[in-house]
Amino acid sequence: MAKENGLGWTTFTVADASSVAQDIRDDVTELSFSTPRGVQDVTGIGVSAHERLLLLADLSYDISAVFDPGSDLMHEVFSTIPSTSVNRAIANVVNGKTLGPCNCLLTDYALTRSATGEFTAKVPAVLADGAVPTWS
Repeated sequence: MAKENGLGWTTFTVADASSVAQDIRDDVTELSFSTPRGVQDVTGIGVSAHERLLLLADLSYDISAVFDPGSDLMHEVFSTIPSTSVNRAIANVVNGKTLGPCNCLLTDYALTRSATGEFTAKVPAVLADGAVPTWS
């Protein structure tokens, strides 16, 4: 199997406040996500190396986007973050591999206008409902 790049993302949807998945791929300029597991140290005093147990699974996203006020695009999806408390399904597909949809809480809609004129947003998201994030 050949190694692949992250070009040509085929799916990146985020649900709006009405739970309708919106394709915002063309507004997203950078994306990071992580699926960490908690770890409990259970090392007894009779051993010389760590013993650990895996604990709960988690998921977090950091989404960077260019401001786009169009209908069903990034601003319309994210502008309701401060005024609604709903889970948002996020799904992505790259190189035929799918993560999600996973229900997340979007925790901020931070907008920045730089000195050179760029108008961008940063949106963090965290797992909301206890469902284990799974790749398929």
